[in-house]
Amino acid sequence: MEPRNPEGGADRPRSAGGKESGRVIVIGPYLRMRRGDPEAQTDDHVIRGSEARLEEAVGLARAIDLTIADALIAPISQIRPATYLGKGKVEEIVGLITGHEIELVVMDCALSPIQQRNLEKAWNTKVLDRTGLILEIFGRRAKTKEGALQVELAHLNYQRSRLVRSWTHLERQRGGFGFMGGPGETQIEADRRLIGDRISRLENELKKVQATRRLHREGRKRVPYRVVALVGYTNAGKSTLFNRLTRAEVQAADMLFATLDPTLRALSLPHGGKAMLSDTVGFISNLPTQLVAAFRATLEEVLEADVILHVRDISHEDAEAQQRDVDTVLRQLGIDPDAGRILEVWNKIDRFDPEMRENLTNIAARRPPERPCFLVSAETGEGVDALLAAIEDRLAATRMTLDLSIDAADGAGISWLHRNSEVLNKELHDGRYDMTVRVDETKRDIVVNRFDAVPHPL
Repeated sequence: MEPRNPEGGADRPRSAGGKESGRVIVIGPYLRMRRGDPEAQTDDHVIRGSEARLEEAVGLARAIDLTIADALIAPISQIRPATYLGKGKVEEIVGLITGHEIELVVMDCALSPIQQRNLEKAWNTKVLDRTGLILEIFGRRAKTKEGALQVELAHLNYQRSRLVRSWTHLERQRGGFGFMGGPGETQIEADRRLIGDRISRLENELKKVQATRRLHREGRKRVPYRVVALVGYTNAGKSTLFNRLTRAEVQAADMLFATLDPTLRALSLPHGGKAMLSDTVGFISNLPTQLVAAFRATLEEVLEADVILHVRDISHEDAEAQQRDVDTVLRQLGIDPDAGRILEVWNKIDRFDPEMRENLTNIAARRPPERPCFLVSAETGEGVDALLAAIEDRLAATRMTLDLSIDAADGAGISWLHRNSEVLNKELHDGRYDMTVRVDETKRDIVVNRFDAVPHPL
């Protein structure tokens, strides 16, 4: 990848002629390990199939319109500090690069700056690792100002550690001040300083974003709407489910990271209640730590959510490994995956035959009550009604339902109830409104004391 300007702005991978990168080879350098090895029992990379991992890497490359000339698995017994791959494998790939006229090599792993530099020298072409590839995708997909700030911050933090190998002019030096200043700072020092200054400015801007989001959340807390957040592995069908539940038109495509920017829409519940549904960025295995940190402002919507829907593509061959990857990111955000506010949504059941569906239904029925799951098809709508009912039940579990009678002339009191509670029923009798409302526990005493409310009979 061409280095980014220290003042910001992501460049797309380009060839020497200035055109966008053409032919690309994707390499999966996966450790060769037997399943019986102790490390294999805890290493998701080993448990996850190599073919599926390579297919995902190819999907990532295609997500930014790269032309895949070849894709191959390069099994390794150990990681080499200098080049990640062994010397023989490096030389073997030279022939592939020459034969296919490759302009960019994508390595499906995290490379150190030294490894990346050495591979570029050996292959005489650009090399992009998994982190750089995901950053490139995010840079192209972020549409809002907030998303652009977050991606740029992540990319600059990633780039700062790679100045040693990325830029061709770094051996030059700038002169010192006056006649006794010596050689002055080197170009690499100046570039690192410029990047550091830009990072500081971005962090300050993102603090303002966080403050604004905090104000929005406080505003939502003053109204009866609760928040439901969608999380899940990229391409699990979150945006399709979001559209199904809210009748929205958020972009949904069979593509990794089709949508990045968070979206909030009203969600209508079966018995007339309302909630806010939030669609968030998809997760992925080895999600760069720079992105987890940069998108923390966006993901705070998940932290504050009353219910979290973990959407899974249950038809994917690596569905279990994807679940562990999402759980890992949730823990990084400080969310316990086994907490009671998470509902698992097993999406894309329309891809199974009746026998397999019955098998999945039996598996779901045996799930522990603290982490239930629901079989749905966001594409066809199957199972969505049961999911909505479960969301409503989960939201209602922490709320009190009360009955009260209020004078119809008490406009201020009626207005307060509409702003601070969920009005389930309202009937006018002899100049008074008989109302049934649902309130948070924090406001129960206010409603009871001010309106002489009593618990609603179950």
